[in-house]
Amino acid sequence: MKALITGASSGIGQEIALYLSELGYDLILVSRSDKSLRNLQRLIKTKCEVVSMDLTDRENVWRLHEMYKNDPGVELLVNNAGFGVFGDVDTTDLQKDLELIDLNITAVFMLTKLFLADMKKRNFGYILNVSSIAGFMDGPLMAEYYASKNFVLSFTRAIHTELKKEKSDVHISVLCPGPTNTNFNNVAGVRFNVKPYSADFVAEYGINKLFDEKLVIVPGFRMKVVHLLSKIAPGVMSRNIAYKIQRKKKN
Repeated sequence: MKALITGASSGIGQEIALYLSELGYDLILVSRSDKSLRNLQRLIKTKCEVVSMDLTDRENVWRLHEMYKNDPGVELLVNNAGFGVFGDVDTTDLQKDLELIDLNITAVFMLTKLFLADMKKRNFGYILNVSSIAGFMDGPLMAEYYASKNFVLSFTRAIHTELKKEKSDVHISVLCPGPTNTNFNNVAGVRFNVKPYSADFVAEYGINKLFDEKLVIVPGFRMKVVHLLSKIAPGVMSRNIAYKIQRKKKN
């Protein structure tokens, strides 16, 4: 058994790696930070390869798939890499916005599509795409991030239906955590105003529910309530609430 995990150098990705190792999975860990990956590799109890790679570059995404497409042991893909930016859309750095789209959307799309085709040929495999509780809402002041997580959620749900209609033994899920104690805030330049969940709780909950073949995975009671409210609250109301929440996050 082998799992390929992007964004594995810290936070939820790192905790997923540690948990899957405890479950007996060999690992392929992908991130831009070679040093962080090497540090994590020393903690892994199973076989572990590290790939230092910037997935905002499409050529690297192609290359990553080429490296492992013929490895029948890769039966689990975790698309965890991603980041957020904060601010009004007209004031955020355009290059950073484009990198966000490349990592949060394009890389997830490409890796899912490519490895899904490999798994369908073998008629077995699991894919876990990491979205966010933000994926259920619009997000003024973090519009790019929220929209990218909307895409991951919608894309994953659509593929799930395709697989079910085909009666495939390949399964796909989407993890939608709320505030989690990771490096996300430092990158986005914001701070949480509620107590975050621990990354190890989110990781273990997400993997367990993936193996239970649950489609949409929302860790924690509070976030389940937020998910429910996002379904019933009028759009204008939810956007205004999101705006107030985001404004309070500013460092």
